[in-house]
Amino acid sequence: MLKYSVLLVDDEEEVTQAIKRKLNWEEMGFEEPSYAKNGLEALEVAENHVPDVVMTDIQMPYMTGLELSKRLKELYPGIRIIIFSGYDEFEYAKEAIRLEAEEYILKPIDSCELKSVFQRIHESLDKERDERQNLEKLKSYYMESLPLLQEDFFAALLDGNMEEKQIPKYLEEYSIDLSGPFFCVAILHISTSDLPEGVSHVLLSVSVRRLVQERIDGSYNARFFSYHGSTVMIAQMHATDEKTKFTDDCDRFCRLAKTVCKANVTIGIGEVVGQIDDIKESYSGAKDAVSYRVLYGTTKAINISEIAPATQKEDYDTEADLHEIFKKIKMEDEDILCRTVESYINKGTYEGMSVTEYKFFVLEMISEIYRFMRGNQLNTEDIFGAENDAYEQLSQFDKTELMTWLKETCTKLQSLLREKRTDNTKSFVKKAIDYVSDHYADQDLSVDRICSELSVSSAYFSTVFKKETGKTFVTYLTDYRMEKALNLLIEKDEKTYVIAQQVGYGDPNYFSYVFKKQFGTSPSKYKQGLS
Repeated sequence: MLKYSVLLVDDEEEVTQAIKRKLNWEEMGFEEPSYAKNGLEALEVAENHVPDVVMTDIQMPYMTGLELSKRLKELYPGIRIIIFSGYDEFEYAKEAIRLEAEEYILKPIDSCELKSVFQRIHESLDKERDERQNLEKLKSYYMESLPLLQEDFFAALLDGNMEEKQIPKYLEEYSIDLSGPFFCVAILHISTSDLPEGVSHVLLSVSVRRLVQERIDGSYNARFFSYHGSTVMIAQMHATDEKTKFTDDCDRFCRLAKTVCKANVTIGIGEVVGQIDDIKESYSGAKDAVSYRVLYGTTKAINISEIAPATQKEDYDTEADLHEIFKKIKMEDEDILCRTVESYINKGTYEGMSVTEYKFFVLEMISEIYRFMRGNQLNTEDIFGAENDAYEQLSQFDKTELMTWLKETCTKLQSLLREKRTDNTKSFVKKAIDYVSDHYADQDLSVDRICSELSVSSAYFSTVFKKETGKTFVTYLTDYRMEKALNLLIEKDEKTYVIAQQVGYGDPNYFSYVFKKQFGTSPSKYKQGLS
């Protein structure tokens, strides 16, 4: 039987000891309960080791059991809460229900009733554990189904039924690497008219696919799948001029397949593209290339760009492509950014482009970069200088020089944005620290209040503050108040309750509790030690 942990919380230790004696914890499937004497101490215990079940009294110093339950549920939603009290008040019971407590038990506690409560909780925890294990089984089933899911993804991609914005999500979920930066689709067509004796077309297709994966996959990080009865290959390339070598490799493979598999294979090869969403266009070209086997013959590779009539280059939205670069700048992945720049330059500049067209391309690029910097409050002189004519200089660059300049510029923009974010974060934390310095004596000072002052969410504030200071805001505030209290005890002859109020504590007993926890002695004894 799996054992679960229990934390008992009550300022009267004899009560918790009595509860521990009432039940045979091991027999019920629980570890020997741990103990905390108030809500604050319980939170500390839970921070180090989250208990499965917390049983707490309501009336305790510094923090009530209801306040503790609320905090625990916020921090650890799966925790089970049992509230016990000597007060038979409807409002307490109603609050316990609102906090989703398992039980509200009245003192004196009946051992049979308590045993029944813990047995129910144990069953509930077991059920939750079983559901988690079932989730692991589902993950295992998912991994077994992954090849089929990948095939469905590729089919949707070639059909044009895949939204561009959804592609990154499916690539991640289906563990598909399409990092490119360039892609070329090839279709392996196997003739059905001259199959080897005793071998079906399906078995021959499997044999050819295995062979092509062995011989070509490593060079092009290719992806293979079945589509409309043929094996489709998506080859990934580092540059568009690799298509010639790819065609030659495919042509050699066709002759190899004839020798090894006795298969008459024709490979149709589409255009090289720079975007995943354009793979369907490359597939369309590969399909056309396969159809040319009636003119050029079989058992060879046919590249559509070599045999189809040349078509006029379509216009494309250079502004949209630049915005894609700007998105990558903010993502802070330098490798992806550089590949996106390469794709932008390669698509925007092409063979046969006139000088006027090239100059317009450069002018538009400079204008968009300038607008991006202004929109992100960056100093444009950091990129373009104070007096240099950027257009005059860049319009004289050739394609390679322009690509190098744009890569360097984009990585510099990335660095400038990173510095700006860091400066904003430090400024943000400094404001919070200054606010504590000015308002630490205010008893109502809290995370919510300071977040309201800074106009940020508490989640963001807490993450940033701890990252910059190494402390949570509550810990920082407590340390600051205690240091102030220490100075007041040294410098002024004041009563403890007066000093407590001066550093933001309305309850002098709680102030003494925190002080002793911080410095190992009470304020009064510390003051006596000074004299």
